[in-house]
Amino acid sequence: MLGRALRSYGRKVAGAGVLEGTRLICFAGELEGIPRETADVVVIGAGVVGIGVAREFALKGRDVLVVEAASTFGTGTSSRNSEVIHAGIYYPPKSLKASLCVRGKELLYKYCFDRGIPHKRTGKLIVATSVAEVPKLEDLLRRGTENSVEDLRMMEGSRAMQMEPELQCVKALLSPSSGIVDSHSLMLSLVGEAENFRTTFSYNTTVIGGHFENNCLHLHISESKDLENHTGDVPLLPQLIVIPKLVINSAGLSAVPLAKRFRGLKQGVVPAAYYARGCYFTLSKPKYPFSHLIYPIPEDGGLGVHVTLDLNGFVKFGPDVEWIDGINDLSSFLNGFDYSVNSDRSHRFYSEIRKYFPNLKDGSLEPGYSGIRPKLSGPRQPPWDFVIQGEDIHGVPGLINLFGIESPGLTSSLAIAEYIVARSSR
Repeated sequence: MLGRALRSYGRKVAGAGVLEGTRLICFAGELEGIPRETADVVVIGAGVVGIGVAREFALKGRDVLVVEAASTFGTGTSSRNSEVIHAGIYYPPKSLKASLCVRGKELLYKYCFDRGIPHKRTGKLIVATSVAEVPKLEDLLRRGTENSVEDLRMMEGSRAMQMEPELQCVKALLSPSSGIVDSHSLMLSLVGEAENFRTTFSYNTTVIGGHFENNCLHLHISESKDLENHTGDVPLLPQLIVIPKLVINSAGLSAVPLAKRFRGLKQGVVPAAYYARGCYFTLSKPKYPFSHLIYPIPEDGGLGVHVTLDLNGFVKFGPDVEWIDGINDLSSFLNGFDYSVNSDRSHRFYSEIRKYFPNLKDGSLEPGYSGIRPKLSGPRQPPWDFVIQGEDIHGVPGLINLFGIESPGLTSSLAIAEYIVARSSR
C-alpha cells in the first residue's frame, strides 16, 4: 500500500530520536540504501485541517501528498468533537483563533451551502445562571464585539426563557450565527475535491521522524502496521524517505511529538503537549428540549458542559475536561488513546447541566463518545493561541508546524488552509 501510493505520487513530480519505551527512528548511518522519493507538498495528517490545507494547495496547482497513519481520514479530533460552527466570541482579540474562527465561519457556511453539506444555523445562548456570572457574560460580549462578531445580543433571563422554556438563567448572550455541521460529510467533500485536483492520499502510513540534509527536511515513513508490531528490540527503519519542497505538519494529537523527532529542528521552538479528554453523554429519548445550542460560562480547559443539537435529532451534553498524562509518542502516532466513556462520570454531568436545565431527569443520560483535545497549556494555565509555525520562527525552510489546533479548529479549517497557502506563497 505504502509503496504503490508513494511510487504513484513520485511519478507525478520530479537522524536521531528515541520514543519512550521503544526506539523508532534510526540513526543517520542506518539510512543508507533506503529508497528515496522527491515530492512537492506533503501534508502530514488527514484531519479536517490537513484535508483543507491539501485541497487549497491542490487548487493552486501544487502536487500534494497526504500521509495519514489511520486507515481513513478524520479518525481523531476531527470526528470526536461537538460539530459546532463557532462565531468567534471566546478568543483574545487579534489572536489567530479569533481571526481564523470569524473568517472560517464565513467560508464554512458558504462552502456547505454551495455543496449541499448538512448544516444548520441554530444560534447559541451563552447563559449566566447566577448574578455572580453576569460580569463574565458581559466580558464575552465585549470580546466578541472586538473580534468583529457583529450580531451578538445581550438579553434578560426572562426573554431567554421565553425562547427556551426548559432553560433557567438570569441573563444570556445570543449568538445567532453559531451553528452545527456534519463534519464527516464536510471532510468527504474536501477529500473528493482534493483528489479531483490530483492530491494523493496514502493511508495506513506513518511519518515516524525526519532529518535535515542539504537544508531540506527528509521525512522517514513506514507502514502503520510495522509501527503497531514493533517490539523495540531493534530500531525501526523507515521503508521510504520522502524529500518534499514543503511539509505541513498537521498531525493533530501527534504534531508536537512528531516535531520533536525532526532531527535538526531547534527543540526550544517546540511547545509542550497536554491532552484533555472530553466525554459526551446523550439523552436517552431523542427529543429536543432546546432549539438553540446552550452554553454555560467557560471553565478551565474548555467551554463547559454544553448542549449540542445534532442533525439527526439527538441531543448531546459535553464535553467535560479530564486531563490525562503518561501519553507516549507511539500512542499519539497511532491514535492509541483511551476513548471509553465511564458511565460514572454522568454524576458530574447531572449537577452541571441542572444549573441551566433543572428538569433533567435522573437516568436520562447515556454514555456517548469522547474526544481528546491537543492542548498547549495545562491545568490552571492560560490558554494558548493556535501556533502556525514557519521558517520565520524555527529557521527551517520548507516546514510549517501546526500546534494546538483544538476548538475552534473545525470552524477555522478552511481559513487555516487559506492562511497557510497565502503565507507559503510569499
